[in-house]
Amino acid sequence: MAQHQAARLDESARAGGVGADLRALRRARGLTLSALALRVGRSVGWLSEVERGLTDPAIADLRRIASALDQPLSLFFGGAPGPEHERGHIVRAGARRVLGSAGQGLREELLSPDLSGSFEIVRSVFEPGAELADEARRPTEEAGYLVSGRLDLWLGGRWIGLGPGDSFRIRGEPFRWRNPGGEPAVAIWVIAPPVY
Repeated sequence: MAQHQAARLDESARAGGVGADLRALRRARGLTLSALALRVGRSVGWLSEVERGLTDPAIADLRRIASALDQPLSLFFGGAPGPEHERGHIVRAGARRVLGSAGQGLREELLSPDLSGSFEIVRSVFEPGAELADEARRPTEEAGYLVSGRLDLWLGGRWIGLGPGDSFRIRGEPFRWRNPGGEPAVAIWVIAPPVY
């Protein structure tokens, strides 16, 4: 009995890594297993096994998956994993996963242990002068808290300035952002469902 429970726990832990994140990303983008399998050139069965933690994808497969989901390869790698009793619960500062692209003057880190929950928590650092020039719109509800710096949000057709301690919510509406200040702006975002 104990051996059977240990095997189920081991399978659950394995499925909670890359596979769970992959499943969450695929679902957040409204993709079926078939559609994503076609994009990465693999079978539906293979992709299903990866999502369930039964198959470990090679780095070349992870590159194709990351590209198909428009994410950096680094999303699938965190820092050194913590002790077994912390996995899925705790994210140490040195083990955060980098999200998205820093090309727009934005660096983001995943604060949530993984993407398998109903929401994700992200730490965003907006560089001075950085701006999202084109409106973005996601099928999400998002809330954020500005920790430091200045941040302007384009909501409802106008710019709204935020300072440290201010918070905001975006519900599936078009938005833009910019950092008008001379120092990085740091914000903590909660996004549901996960989009990274």
